[in-house]
Amino acid sequence: MNIKFWQVLALLISYLLTACAGFPPEEQTPITAEAPGVMPALAYYQSLQRMSVAEINRERAALGAHPSAPANQMRLAMLLGHPRTAQDLNRALGLLDSLIKSPDPVAQSLFPLARLLTDNYQERLKIDAQAEKQGAQLKEQLKESQRKTLELQEKLNGLADIERTLPPRARTTRPAPV
Repeated sequence: MNIKFWQVLALLISYLLTACAGFPPEEQTPITAEAPGVMPALAYYQSLQRMSVAEINRERAALGAHPSAPANQMRLAMLLGHPRTAQDLNRALGLLDSLIKSPDPVAQSLFPLARLLTDNYQERLKIDAQAEKQGAQLKEQLKESQRKTLELQEKLNGLADIERTLPPRARTTRPAPV
């Protein structure tokens, strides 16, 4: 009978787990600014994906008013580097740098994420600079191509003027084939 009890218990637990798996996840509660550590910060970053641009801008304004707490600095840095908003990567890097240098235990708990975001933002700035440089080079090449096109067009126009001033050629007739 003891084996039967354990079998029923195992079956009941499996039913309960199966039933729980079918329910949608609960709505996440907002993360408080005091919650330290990388996991809450990552959860906050994930929540940014679900926010509209207007919500992100409101969040940015709210965090900008109280940037002194390490968790708020991290969140503001995430917002400043978020792709769907006006980015200010240099300001975000400044916030992350102060987080990395801070002796605050909460800031130290955020160090790995701050380092990751710093590397990411620096790489994005480097890529933006390269794209800007390439854009300037392409612009210069376009100007050079346009200048050469104008030179060639002037030469063609000059040749056309010379051709118009030439006397007409006498037409020669070819002998008919025999």
